Amino acid sequence: MIQNPLTAIATDSVPSPKEELQNLKSISFDDLFGKLVDQMTQFAISLAIALVVFYAGKFIIKKLYGLTQSILVRRNVDRSLTTFVLSLIRIVLYFILIVTVIGILGIETSSFIALFASAGVAVGMALSGTLQNFAGGVLILLLKPYKIGDYIEAQGYAGTVTEIQIFNTIICTPDNKSIIIPNGGLSTGSINNWSREDYRRVQWTVSIAYGDDVAKAREVILGLFDEDSRIVRRTLDEDRASREESIKEEHDAAVASGEVEADAEEPRRGWFYRIFHRKRREVAEKITAWEEGRQDRLKKLIPAPDCRPTVTLGELGASSVDLTVRAWVRSGDYWPVYYDFNELIYTALPVNGISFPFPQMDVHVTGEK
Repeated sequence: MIQNPLTAIATDSVPSPKEELQNLKSISFDDLFGKLVDQMTQFAISLAIALVVFYAGKFIIKKLYGLTQSILVRRNVDRSLTTFVLSLIRIVLYFILIVTVIGILGIETSSFIALFASAGVAVGMALSGTLQNFAGGVLILLLKPYKIGDYIEAQGYAGTVTEIQIFNTIICTPDNKSIIIPNGGLSTGSINNWSREDYRRVQWTVSIAYGDDVAKAREVILGLFDEDSRIVRRTLDEDRASREESIKEEHDAAVASGEVEADAEEPRRGWFYRIFHRKRREVAEKITAWEEGRQDRLKKLIPAPDCRPTVTLGELGASSVDLTVRAWVRSGDYWPVYYDFNELIYTALPVNGISFPFPQMDVHVTGEK
């Protein structure tokens, strides 16, 4: 019978337990004790080095963590993204440190890393939904479809975003309920971000009786809009410019009266700081100019809509004439304007001879022949 050469080599290279026992018996007690002492000494030295590396690594990780945190805070990075980045940095650095310490102790790190990889695959298959939420959280933090403080509507819930975590997003509803929504569905589903745009259109449906003067009702409602400064008069750009101008005038008046301190002048810096920030300012100005040019091109392609308040006859109902009333306001004024004008319209129309109808049905009775 021909023996496999590989099997023969493997059998010859690995001693059997009986041979190992014979070799152990042939070693004297002094040699065995000396070998044990040498191995213990080497292990003690490796353990001491591993402890020094571990505590030095902890110190370095702490410093890097604090430096990264100070940079992110100084750059005014979003709080949710700051928390995520700091957590990721800490986990990665501690994993590298543990693998390094294990290698110093003499343990084979390649098998250790392979074991971690296998465990990661198994855990990933078991927690596929959780990993989907993790990936969704990363996308939300990078793409920023919403941020903390925005009022959003998603997954059948509406509320203000209070916290963006790695796996979940927490929103607070108007009746002060905390809703925890997984990030996986938020990253792939539809989200209505009410706070993304700075202006919104308010719409009412006002029903008046048949026979009432529609032109008179229109005149009364538009008169109410003219008396409210929160209503946009013509276009959104004009309203933005006028509001910025009024804010600037109020600030200048407050500075002149001494109620507010004037803006402090920038302290004089060194030449290196001035050169570096001048270059950065030039880049920022170029980006701003490019963005303004893009906005101008978009305005030429898409003219600015006329945002003046309108009152139109929307529908001839069964018991009423339904007027569609529309006006544009800043997003923060949406609900106050909506509720205020509900009351104002209800009060002003009857005073001017416009009545609100009730549901009615005409019944015609004919006599028998």
